[in-house]
Amino acid sequence: MQNTQSEKDVSSSRTGLIGITMGCPVGIGPEIILRFVTKTKSFGQFLPIIVGDIAQLSRCAKELQMDIEIVPWRPGDPVNVEKLQVIEPEANEGYSLHAESLHWGEPNKETGHAAAAYIIKAVQLIGQGVLDAMVTCPIAKYAMQLAGYKFPGHTEMLASLCNTGNYGMMMAGKRLKVSLVTIHTPLAKVPEQLSQDEIIRVIHLTGETLVRDFGIPRPRIAVAGLNPHSGEAGMFGEEEMQVIEPAVSAAVSKKWDVSGPLPPDTVFKKAMDNDYDAVVAMYHDQGLIPFKLVHFEDGVNLTMGLPIIRTSVDHGTAYDIAGKGLASDSSLEAAFALAAQIISNRSRIQGKIIED
Repeated sequence: MQNTQSEKDVSSSRTGLIGITMGCPVGIGPEIILRFVTKTKSFGQFLPIIVGDIAQLSRCAKELQMDIEIVPWRPGDPVNVEKLQVIEPEANEGYSLHAESLHWGEPNKETGHAAAAYIIKAVQLIGQGVLDAMVTCPIAKYAMQLAGYKFPGHTEMLASLCNTGNYGMMMAGKRLKVSLVTIHTPLAKVPEQLSQDEIIRVIHLTGETLVRDFGIPRPRIAVAGLNPHSGEAGMFGEEEMQVIEPAVSAAVSKKWDVSGPLPPDTVFKKAMDNDYDAVVAMYHDQGLIPFKLVHFEDGVNLTMGLPIIRTSVDHGTAYDIAGKGLASDSSLEAAFALAAQIISNRSRIQGKIIED
């Protein structure tokens, strides 16, 4: 008898695969993954593969009374969209997680090791051509530190794994896109860490990302000032005149328009009014406060400059609600959709380059 494949099974060789890392096992990562996969009626061309722990996902599904079959998956296996397909890091790579002993909202060294193992495994699978992109659920920086990983966050760890020095963080939504010159820097140290070279680097990264990942041929980039009123001609600070303005002038190119430094209290409104395609912010909260005000539910964290595609939810582990059935999967849904969009955009641009 001739073998036939179920209509629900899709050969991974004919369909794009996006890995979703589970993040911290005792955070809301397992829940939002289950919610996203069970509610999605059609994934289209790109299907999800979970890089995580089967036992912890099964435990979460049971406790929250979510009806879905959770099965192991290996490269080359067909993908059944009605099941949760999970690939775990190998035990010989040092991976070990004991779901029965974990408590929601209580990260430790073991959960830190696990979260790191999922990230490393996903990067390996992309490098092997198994996955086309990765979407990350939130990790606990504290637990990662306990496990011996000294990175400030996901972004820096991924850059190290990809051997990339020229990288950055962009927060992306349908109405607002914001990239950051400094990321996890104490506010008091931001002025001393700003330099013309670093601002120019982030402006160019932002422009290249808008062209390659969002398909904007000639992006318009706004650069925020650091001080109130962008310094008001030096009355409220000199960083604009001494550092930011010269960087903006040097970053102007034929490929994109760059404006600034612009007053931080109005530039984000102008971007939302479609005067600009993205805003380059000088520090974390300058960019993320307006972004999350607009895109709290559907914002996406995108790592610029990596040789791989990585998007992420824009929220944390939410330990206070972990395991309680209260978490929203909206940001995960948006992160998955953006990863799929970037894969398509990059393929289209690459195809155009080959044709030209």
